[in-house]
Amino acid sequence: MFDLIIRQASILDGTGAEAFTADVGIQGDTITAIGDLSAATSRDILDLASSSSDPGRRHSAFRFPHSDFLLAPGFIDTHTHSDTYLLIEPSAPSKVFQGITTEVCGNCGASGAPISDISQLPSDWADKKYPGTWHSVAEYRALFEQAQPAVNAALLIGHNTLRRNIVGYENRPATPDEMRRMLQLAEESMEAGGRGLTTGLVYAPGMYAPREEIVALASVAGRHGGIYASHMRSEGAQLLEAIDETIEIGEAAGARIQVSHLKTAGRANWDKIEAALERIQLARDRGLPVMADRYPYTAGATDLDVVFPAWFAEGGRDVILKRLADPAQRSRLRTELLDSRPAEEWGGVTVGSTTHPDNLRFRGMSLLEVAEALDGDPVDAILHLCETDQLTTGAFFSGMSEANMFRILAQPYVMLGSDASLRATAGPLSHDYPHPRAYGSFPRFLRWALDGKTVPLPEAIRKMTSLPASQFGLNDRGMVAEGKKADLVVLDPAQVQDLAAYGNPHQLSKGIIHLIVNGIPTIRDGHLTNHHAGRIV
Repeated sequence: MFDLIIRQASILDGTGAEAFTADVGIQGDTITAIGDLSAATSRDILDLASSSSDPGRRHSAFRFPHSDFLLAPGFIDTHTHSDTYLLIEPSAPSKVFQGITTEVCGNCGASGAPISDISQLPSDWADKKYPGTWHSVAEYRALFEQAQPAVNAALLIGHNTLRRNIVGYENRPATPDEMRRMLQLAEESMEAGGRGLTTGLVYAPGMYAPREEIVALASVAGRHGGIYASHMRSEGAQLLEAIDETIEIGEAAGARIQVSHLKTAGRANWDKIEAALERIQLARDRGLPVMADRYPYTAGATDLDVVFPAWFAEGGRDVILKRLADPAQRSRLRTELLDSRPAEEWGGVTVGSTTHPDNLRFRGMSLLEVAEALDGDPVDAILHLCETDQLTTGAFFSGMSEANMFRILAQPYVMLGSDASLRATAGPLSHDYPHPRAYGSFPRFLRWALDGKTVPLPEAIRKMTSLPASQFGLNDRGMVAEGKKADLVVLDPAQVQDLAAYGNPHQLSKGIIHLIVNGIPTIRDGHLTNHHAGRIV
């Protein structure tokens, strides 16, 4: 007796192989049989052949034997920032309607734990209300289990989070005692379930850390069989040097290496693509486990104050705001920002989330448009927004090559990552102005594969399933195979589409018919079931 049988499934199993037809039998949270199960009994059945006969359904150009629907492993979002949001919006709608069943959290050096108090979290996490308090990774896990999110989470440990705990925002090396305490905290976090260390080396306080500090902390991850993932020191002018540093740190630490959101940022750096890919391939040819992730958009997103130089970012939020209020330091900052790029290039920066009521009107506007509205220049607009929003302004940064993006996505070692925290169309996570990647990354990439704009569909599925599962040590997931956990997605290739846009980001994607997490249907017939079975993996 099975708990669930999916009949007449056209299966892309996640290995890159072509589709085949079979029934899939699930007992508990595990796939226990694949084949002809027509004589078997089950407590529940999803018959994909009968589902696809809906006369109101649009004709599909993508037909598979017996069914117009496709069954694949649940997608693994390899680069997310949902750590704390999973506690307050466990239904994770922006993720599950992309077919995502597992999120890899804690990226870019920022993780939800370990923390001394909630003020140590990034500003867009710290201002939310949570169902409890936590400090350690173990305490976070306990809250996660109480919240029972709809998706699984793999936890990476943020270097910035560790450094904030022990050193703070000072621009200096850690003392021997501080280093000992950071290493102890990293060890405790890995023992509690962490799967690796991440860095965000363009952000304070991570930008102040010498390489030997990062190697020491990444070595803790390496000893636990974990990963070293890095938002590198540069994705533009110093891209090649940053790739070298990332590989050298990972190799020294004995950890698997993940280049976060691989890109060539800024038109002047587009021609670095060949050298960047060559560096990674040479490392792989030497046997180093180097991989990368990428989102399918040519604009990135982060806090607007990322443009501040290191000297201005030192000390943390309160100190930065004091500097902004100081005429001499503000003037120095303004001059440096004016000198950093031509005025017209600021037109490639679009305002995202804002918090001050007077700044809501600027959401979705370029800095040039904001400057005009404020009767100033783009740098004046930056200073105004950062000061009045208390350093919580989000921004989208264009300047990536579409051709390079497709080239990167086609690399066999590059997997998909949204670089986004979960959102919802209602409730506490519906009020900001996110990058559309939060809602659309996976259906967007799928649509491109289905339409022949990127890698073939079986390879696209591999990049979202078995490839990240192998990189992040999720050995019981990522494939439709007997003995694997029953994280599965059923999608309609004719309907798969991302709907979120820069001008209207809070839009759920379409085309996900059923979603099963650890054997439990989370989406059925295109609707949430309110049954959640996510766990820390």
